[in-house]
Amino acid sequence: MPEPRLSYLIGRLERVLRRRLTAAIEPDGLTLPAYTALSVLSVQDGLSNAQLARRSLVTPQSMSEVLGLLVELGYVRRRAEPGHGRVIRTELTASGRRALERCDRAVDAIEREMLADTDDAAELREALIGCSRALEHELAPRT
Repeated sequence: MPEPRLSYLIGRLERVLRRRLTAAIEPDGLTLPAYTALSVLSVQDGLSNAQLARRSLVTPQSMSEVLGLLVELGYVRRRAEPGHGRVIRTELTASGRRALERCDRAVDAIEREMLADTDDAAELREALIGCSRALEHELAPRT
C-alpha cells in the first residue's frame, strides 16, 4: 500500500487540530480567528483593522466581524487614530490578556500532546516554516 500524500496528512492534522483548538478556546467565547487576533495584538497593540487582518490571515471584512465579537466580550477596545479619523486602532484590554493567557495554556497542552511522540519539535517547526515559505511566494501579489 502506498504511503499517504504529505498534503493529505497535513490537511488531516489541520482539521483535527482545528477541532481541538476550537473546543479549547470556546469557554472564553472565542473563535479561532478571534484567538489569532488576540495573539497578534499581544505582540503588537494598536493595529488597524487592515493590519490585524493581514497578520491574522483573514479578510478585512472577516476581521470586522471578529473585532465586533472581541469588543462585545470586552477583550479589546478600539480608538480613532489622532489626526486620521478613519483609522481605528485596536488594543487588548486586561480582560483580553487574561482570556488569551487561559487559551494559551489550553493550546500549549494540545501542542504538547500533539508532539509527545516527536523527537525534535524544533526541527519540525523549522520544516513547517520552510514549507509555508516555499508555497507562500506564489500567493504574493504581482506588481
